[in-house]
Amino acid sequence: MRERMYPLTTPEEADAFVDGHPIAAVFKAGTCHKTMQGWGHVERVLRERPSIPVGIIRVVEHRPASNRVAERSGIVHHSPQIILFRHGQALFELNNWDITSENLEALFAEHLADVPKVPPQASHRSNLEPYKRLLDAYLAGAISEPQFAWTYLNMFREDASLRSQEEFELLNSLFGNPDEHHIHPMAILQHEQQNPQATPLYERARALREKLEAI
Repeated sequence: MRERMYPLTTPEEADAFVDGHPIAAVFKAGTCHKTMQGWGHVERVLRERPSIPVGIIRVVEHRPASNRVAERSGIVHHSPQIILFRHGQALFELNNWDITSENLEALFAEHLADVPKVPPQASHRSNLEPYKRLLDAYLAGAISEPQFAWTYLNMFREDASLRSQEEFELLNSLFGNPDEHHIHPMAILQHEQQNPQATPLYERARALREKLEAI
């Protein structure tokens, strides 16, 4: 994930985040495929504007924080939703399938043309270190295969909706996920048991570790 990313879990944290930064983005994350796709566009556009911090509200778990943003901005809640603030005042919003790179770029050009852009090659990629460390522990024999599988899938379930399309597809490729867009650890493990893959999990994990290192 981006370096300047902040989880917002309470109304007080939402207020402090918006008021504490001259320019701030708030992204409301749901659990559906729209969130994953929308976040991919947000991450891509803000990757070139690393000076803008992003506050993430997981709406299902932290609805009071989401309600506070809606109250102070006057913008009706949607999920997913991206709202840009300047000096505590909402500049614009995009919701659901309208969250695209093209729409974001147009609104940035209109409202935030003075925000400097950083060339993509100089910007920071999402943080994949937790996955690398977990894979290393498993490949080194520090944790068992069941421990690894359960930990990996729950980690992925927690942040899958905030991954870019590229990262989602890569991380999702490790197991035989019967659902293309959602992460249900127990269902995935049951599917894996009932439909064993030709390549052992250990070999798939080693190949994935190499791919993550190459990103």
